[in-house]
Amino acid sequence: MQVQVNTDSNIQGRDDVTERVKASVVHALERFGERITRVEVHLSDENSTKAGAADKRCLLEARLPGMQPVIASHHADGLPQAIDGALDKLRRALESAIGKHTNR
Repeated sequence: MQVQVNTDSNIQGRDDVTERVKASVVHALERFGERITRVEVHLSDENSTKAGAADKRCLLEARLPGMQPVIASHHADGLPQAIDGALDKLRRALESAIGKHTNR
């Protein structure tokens, strides 16, 4: 599984964040094995330097052969929470999408 991490200009420590995000994605989605070819991660701070609740966003897009991409997103106060929330949503969406595709 290839993991591509994209951040906006407001995310600090991009290299450290990128490595942690890649490890989290691989660990969280390992049960899907070779079914997922690529996961694109988009991290953003929507309020930039202004303080605000739930202004960190994580958007995940999983690519599976022969299927439409499966997308999940989550907003939270911090990046770790946004990533964890998006991963939980993506796991559920993948289970549903793969189950529907398998039953055809």
